[in-house]
Amino acid sequence: MGIQKHFVQQPATPPPSPPASTNGILSASDYDGRLDEIRRTEYPQLKTVFLDHTGSTVCAASHIQSFAAELMTQVPANPHSRHAESQWTQARIDHARDRLLAFAGTSAERYAVVFTANATAAIRLAAEITPMEKNGEFCYTRESHTSVVGVRSLAADQGVCVRPIEFTDIGEVTASTRCRGTSLLAYPAQCNFSGQRFPLSVGDTVSKLYESTTDTHVPWWVLVDAAAYAASSPLRLDAHGAGPDFVALSMYKIFGAPTGLGALLIRRSSVPFLRTKRYFGGGTVAGLTFDQPWQVYRSDIEARLEDGTVNFHDIISLHHALDAHANIYGSIDVVARHARVVTEYAVHELRALRHQNGRLVCEVYGHTSESVFGPTVAFNVKDSAGKYIGYMEVERLAAMAGISLRAGRFCNPGAAQKWLCLSAQELMQHASLGYVCGDDHDLVDAKPVGALRVSFGAMTSIHDIDQLVKFLLHQFWDYSMAGSSISRLPIVPMENNPSLSVQAQVDKVIIYPVKSCHGWTVPSGTSWPITNHGLRYDRVFVLMREHSSLPMQQKQVPNMALIRPRIDMDQSTLVLEAPGHEPLEISLRPDALQLETTETQVCSTRVRAVRVRSDKISLWLSSVLSVSCYLACEPRLLESGANSPHSSCHPDKSFANKAQILMVTQESSRKVEQWIAEDSAPGDAVARIRVGPMQYRPNIIVKSLGTDMIKPFEELEWSSVRVDGSTFAVAGPCRRCQMISIDQESAKKLKEPYATLARRMRVDGKVVFGIYLNATGSLLSTSIKPGATINAAL
Repeated sequence: MGIQKHFVQQPATPPPSPPASTNGILSASDYDGRLDEIRRTEYPQLKTVFLDHTGSTVCAASHIQSFAAELMTQVPANPHSRHAESQWTQARIDHARDRLLAFAGTSAERYAVVFTANATAAIRLAAEITPMEKNGEFCYTRESHTSVVGVRSLAADQGVCVRPIEFTDIGEVTASTRCRGTSLLAYPAQCNFSGQRFPLSVGDTVSKLYESTTDTHVPWWVLVDAAAYAASSPLRLDAHGAGPDFVALSMYKIFGAPTGLGALLIRRSSVPFLRTKRYFGGGTVAGLTFDQPWQVYRSDIEARLEDGTVNFHDIISLHHALDAHANIYGSIDVVARHARVVTEYAVHELRALRHQNGRLVCEVYGHTSESVFGPTVAFNVKDSAGKYIGYMEVERLAAMAGISLRAGRFCNPGAAQKWLCLSAQELMQHASLGYVCGDDHDLVDAKPVGALRVSFGAMTSIHDIDQLVKFLLHQFWDYSMAGSSISRLPIVPMENNPSLSVQAQVDKVIIYPVKSCHGWTVPSGTSWPITNHGLRYDRVFVLMREHSSLPMQQKQVPNMALIRPRIDMDQSTLVLEAPGHEPLEISLRPDALQLETTETQVCSTRVRAVRVRSDKISLWLSSVLSVSCYLACEPRLLESGANSPHSSCHPDKSFANKAQILMVTQESSRKVEQWIAEDSAPGDAVARIRVGPMQYRPNIIVKSLGTDMIKPFEELEWSSVRVDGSTFAVAGPCRRCQMISIDQESAKKLKEPYATLARRMRVDGKVVFGIYLNATGSLLSTSIKPGATINAAL
């Protein structure tokens, strides 16, 4: 095949992580010995190692219980009414504003609280009401979240100059000598990528550059995104002089719930100079006419800016969140001390991880003495040769190990470009190749385009960090992507004798008419047609959610495995069966289906799909999966014969991921079972798991023929495969994900075989099993059947 492949060899046993007590950096970090009890009583839902608190922290049990109890004894009502329940609700809302301001270290005398849907809505509102002028600027710092960067579109629409800057440039940018018009400066109090923190005193510093009176506002307005910062540090807004004009907050990031509530804190002294919002909703006006463009806005800023009815249930929930937080931790200062110690310990442990040759296992971004950092740590994992290991692979393995962390660029383009050394041109080139945020392209030209992130909350323990370190040691210590080649296995490498070939036998042929659903095994003795796009009827249908361009996948909807297909070639029908439902019959003739063109995407490739317009089919699928969905197909894949027209978007294969056909061998499957048994503790139920080849969702299962024994993973060195009159080129190994650990009979999520493959079977850092095949040459009147002899060229 001309490509050197490398595989994992089990390294020597990694050294144990040093116990916490010997690290020399820990202090009393468990709330005077109460942390275990706090976790047991307040966070019983923490069954895994949860390290994604910057994404959202965990809500306390007492918060939810007391909130539910209040809803059972009170009647929250629309505060725009005047009855007793409405007035009670309004009083709770007003009190919640005061309490939130106290939490932020200020009062209603200095700041107003405008409730929003989330921090993003707060940031957008701040941009809309800042009186930016055409000769002014909108400046945002490198570490800004996407929600802040997005303000540039609003500013540009107003003719305002947009300028991304470094935080260190603020003094120069806001200098009075260069100010030309009213401008907005936005920055985060804490970077959600690296955890780097920035002072809240910028607003006061900028104010002191200009002389202002009660009749004027300085030319620069300051917006602070405090969504990540406020969860683990006191804001103390009154301690920062004039303070920022705006502070954006998110309640679920601080308390875990409520999730539908954010807030924009607005400095009272800035209110008279705000721009009037163009849109006004219910409750924001004191008077208006139907037939004249006249309206009078309410005098209080909160009512004027909160369009419609506020989320009063979530605001009432906020009371209980504040109560629970105070009862459990005492104050945010106590949480800040705990988070600082946990972060220091985590950074110390990650940086201490080294391979046997002394190279670092983790490259940690930031957390140096030059800056202040919060409880968020971004890093990438490297092998023993110093090469990056794909962060998506690490995230998948962590999930299998019960560790929840984040992977990607975390909606922070500037920080990602900074720490990962990515240029704007590189990112734009990646996008042109179809690489998008959230896909599996984690390494491009061996360079990471994202990172891993662990972040810590009030209830994070040192044990959580130890579990993370243990996982990294177990999976990656002394691992090399350029380790031993397949020739270290008992296989003669192709370079030694290119003419060698292997004979084997087709054991089973499996068709997956509906992508990501259960497979159908071709009956023994039946010849199955091969067309120019692969096996006939294989992955010719997909399931789609309404208004989504992505096909549904078993990874997200495991119950898709319970939909079992059966093909009746004589009647040209597909029959779908599922537990508790009558069988569903679908015609395989395009002219018998009511079709409507749409578009979908398979592994970053756009594909033309056609919706099957049938209420009966859609209702059946939606009922089985408890998800509103419909069936789509490519009708040209349903047409008979190898010479049927191809889809112009996707001419060489069906809705399959990477190639026409996936082949696995019985021998490789048995080897994985053996590894699972070897790696399991005596008596462990995992050791008794039978992971047959069907678990890997292949199209063709191959087994040894007579005395010509196939060796485990030998197929990874095959260059081509010939079955009767059909020749297939090997397109490379199949990269695997957690989907292979969904039991195809019960739809239950398991750890195996993915966890074992990840330790034992990687090619260039990627977890692989099986090989992809693509047809070559003419395929007229060819077929394949169980029992057929295959010849594989090495």
